[in-house]
Amino acid sequence: MTTSVKQFGMTINGETVYTKNTLPVINPANEEVIAQVPHADENDLNLAVHAARAAFPSWAALSVEERAQMLEEFADAIEQNSEELARLFTLEMGRPYQGALQEVSGAAKTVKFYAKQRLPREILQDKDTHYVEKYYTPLGVAGLIVPWNFPVSLAVWKVSPALLTGNTVVLKPSPNTPLTTLYLGELAKDIFPKGVFNVITGANELGAWMTEHSGIDKISFTGSTGTGKKVMQGAAINLKRVTLELGGNDAAIVLEDADPKKVAKPLFWAAFLNTAQVCVATKRLYVHEKIYDELLTELVNYAKTVKVGDGMDPETQLGPLQNKTQYEKVKGIIEDTKRSGAKIVLGGEIDESKPGYFIPITIVDNPADDSRVVVEEAFGPILPVLKYHEYDDVIQRANNTIYGLGASVWGEDLALARSIADRLEAGTVWINEAQVLHPKFPFGGHKQSGIGVEHSLEGITEYTNTKVVMIRKNK
Repeated sequence: MTTSVKQFGMTINGETVYTKNTLPVINPANEEVIAQVPHADENDLNLAVHAARAAFPSWAALSVEERAQMLEEFADAIEQNSEELARLFTLEMGRPYQGALQEVSGAAKTVKFYAKQRLPREILQDKDTHYVEKYYTPLGVAGLIVPWNFPVSLAVWKVSPALLTGNTVVLKPSPNTPLTTLYLGELAKDIFPKGVFNVITGANELGAWMTEHSGIDKISFTGSTGTGKKVMQGAAINLKRVTLELGGNDAAIVLEDADPKKVAKPLFWAAFLNTAQVCVATKRLYVHEKIYDELLTELVNYAKTVKVGDGMDPETQLGPLQNKTQYEKVKGIIEDTKRSGAKIVLGGEIDESKPGYFIPITIVDNPADDSRVVVEEAFGPILPVLKYHEYDDVIQRANNTIYGLGASVWGEDLALARSIADRLEAGTVWINEAQVLHPKFPFGGHKQSGIGVEHSLEGITEYTNTKVVMIRKNK
């Protein structure tokens, strides 16, 4: 499979735009520069916002069926170009090709799902004197800021409801993974009217400019909690609407009646899928003391069968970390774990003589609750496995975090599992599975894991104003 990459430009007002200054795109598997992409300045952002604002009235005036038809065409274009999108995905993000292809194909299905959704018009009252109706109107220009761990799916999560409801968009990918998003812009400019779908690339300051820009009415951001707080601060300047899907430190609780041989494999992937670069990955695994030793052994034995390597190798199951910053952070947590005296039962030794941001699958045996590996969101392949005795105690320990994105409970007694799930402080709690998401189910975080939701009709309304029209009848 070729590793060559064409030159990509931004999409502004339906045209391909290049900049004098560029940013390098690095393949995390070998640290080679594979492309240069535009480095937008404030003037480029102003052009994109101006184009989106100019296109908004006519786009909003179309029927929802007309907008949905173009979304259907966009989904078809994604599907028709899925292999090239997946290749770019693997080169810039590091995920194995088949996993990248799965995300791209899933993204096309997500766009088609949204194209079929409709927000209701609700009659609140119809009496002799008054008729009252509630419906939804678009906000205007939506600024969409996408992270590097799921660059295609998270882009369409935001683009689809924004466009369906009549907004125009300015989409900004992470500077670490811009290629797939720029390609989406190329596909979109042949489908949507000029100015409706704009894509700009730049460094981190571009996101800050977007949050403060007076011409942007809404920010949807997925990323770290620390950056999310800065987004809120910037948006407060002109009271932008915000949707924030932020960090997580998800707990999985394994009940004493769980079968270690049955749950070890799904628990492994709940923790390590996408090299653990998932906001809802299991990042703390609590196991009842009666099955702790057996489950830990099963987990380690399965982990030893999983191949870590370059995503272009068809045998690879887990790729590298996506960028050097994340690599250094995870490396630091591993070093801190060693200094603390906690027992590392798998991994922990990093071969820095070879290129690429590779961290071995690392499993830690019952570290202290206040250790970095337990408290922090590592966002990398290191998992603390923790022992517990009482259910009340483990629920308290699981909830003892600033985060509240997801959690899971594993066991045969579904009534007990459900009673524990009801007490966990998280936006989504799975029982006997994890990381299962669908656009018909609302997804959002509690506490410092976010504000608002994505997906479902509830998530679609985040791109709208609620409007009530009251008519006094002439009687």
